[in-house]
Amino acid sequence: MLLNVSIWVVIDIIAIAILLYIIGNQLYLWYQGRRVATLLENKDFRQGMHVGQIIDLRDKDNFDAGHVMGARNVPYTQFKIMKESIRKDMPVYLYDQGKSLSTRIAVKLHKDGYKDIFILKNGFEHWDGKIKKRK
Repeated sequence: MLLNVSIWVVIDIIAIAILLYIIGNQLYLWYQGRRVATLLENKDFRQGMHVGQIIDLRDKDNFDAGHVMGARNVPYTQFKIMKESIRKDMPVYLYDQGKSLSTRIAVKLHKDGYKDIFILKNGFEHWDGKIKKRK
């Protein structure tokens, strides 16, 4: 009986440690993202995107179903391969469905020397601007 209780205590400790790691990782990512990129509301994103590169980090199927007018698709899963197509001398406007992928990519771009990085604050899910759909 004592052995069974000890096993459950160990399992509880491991579960708590994993949960704390996940929360800590998300907080670190949040902090890093705010340090390297500017979060923009829809209105501000719309105003600035005309002078920069709009990058949609969602997968191709979601992109084809609808994307911000003028955006190009650089799926998160293929980012390492396609990163070279993003110019360093122009502002970069990132979005995904929410903002977690954009934050991760913003950190990577900043490490590679990109300066003007902007993230759509509430992601494509809440975009109220023009949308283009592929047939």
